[in-house]
Amino acid sequence: MNALFISNDTSIGTKGSGAYTRMRSYAGTIGTLHVLVRGTKREDIVDGPLTVHVVRANRFFAPMTLANEAKRLIPRAGIEVVSAQDPFEYGDAALKAVRGTNAKLHVQVHTDFLSPWFLRSGNARSPKASVPLLNRMRITLADRVLPQASGIRVVSSRVKDSLMKRYGDRIVEPTVIPIAVPDTLPPRVALPQLPFTFPLIFVGRLEPEKRVEDLINAIARVALAHPAIGLVIVGDGRERKNLEAYAAKLGVQERVVFLGERSDAVGLMQSARGYIQASAYEGYGRTLIEAALARIPIISTDVGIVGEVLRGYQEIFSVPVADPVNIAAGIVALLSDHQARELYVRAAEMAVKEHLLKYENQPELIAKDLRRAITV
Repeated sequence: MNALFISNDTSIGTKGSGAYTRMRSYAGTIGTLHVLVRGTKREDIVDGPLTVHVVRANRFFAPMTLANEAKRLIPRAGIEVVSAQDPFEYGDAALKAVRGTNAKLHVQVHTDFLSPWFLRSGNARSPKASVPLLNRMRITLADRVLPQASGIRVVSSRVKDSLMKRYGDRIVEPTVIPIAVPDTLPPRVALPQLPFTFPLIFVGRLEPEKRVEDLINAIARVALAHPAIGLVIVGDGRERKNLEAYAAKLGVQERVVFLGERSDAVGLMQSARGYIQASAYEGYGRTLIEAALARIPIISTDVGIVGEVLRGYQEIFSVPVADPVNIAAGIVALLSDHQARELYVRAAEMAVKEHLLKYENQPELIAKDLRRAITV
């Protein structure tokens, strides 16, 4: 099978990166895999059955540029199926590329874009803050792209159910293939010296949809009664300065420690007393898997694989989106109930290991899904 991926992950263009290695494993099962990504200079990286075509393009014009490149590559390389990394700009690029050819369209959906929070995600600083207009445009693109796809791969049952509810028989039934997560962890890494003894950790991008403001708000609510509690934030993004200012405004700047982007985030996670997130929406939730494997208790909003792999009040403390009061209650429960912490940790680890076992041969599952798209 000859397949082409159109991706927005520029790290694929770096030989030896995690994303590149993943593409190489897919290629070995698919047969021949071409990947189109944008970069700062044009080059082709040929590695056995994998060819990564790095195309010089800026971020704004990348989908259009990659669509044109794909259009030329399909007949030249005998491409049978083109898979887009999202149903939005890159899905539209793939749709344009396959038109007038014999290649089939395949679309990957990695986020829960049909969540109501995708369009509006208020936060503690501004409860009515809207997300950019771009997300509304993306749903319009998905409405056009997905019904024309011969194959759709999603990362969780939550995403599959939302697509089936909106599109029904106008789309092919999506295949659930989660994001690959190793079932072994890197070595534990000690946290820096902290002014508190019960550190909770968040790992992720500091973007509006992660709602880190709710975590800071919850810490402020419990800080006086529970001085041992604090929050370690690992990651970076556009919201960092706003979040630092918000922590200072609430008087908890000493209890909220920003470590920035760290390559050893999973190692740091193993040194925390619990993992906590307040995301408005998630397609999957890789860090939840990693936290369960790290054997630390989890507090999470009801997003991604919560309810599917990790059930609220059976394996994790589950809270509603946009509810710092309930997050604060979860923190108090986690801090005060040692028995629940131990039970949840064991149950979460077992649930996650069973989940990963079902999808351990991910390259073969992906290849099978692409073959199915070709035969539709």
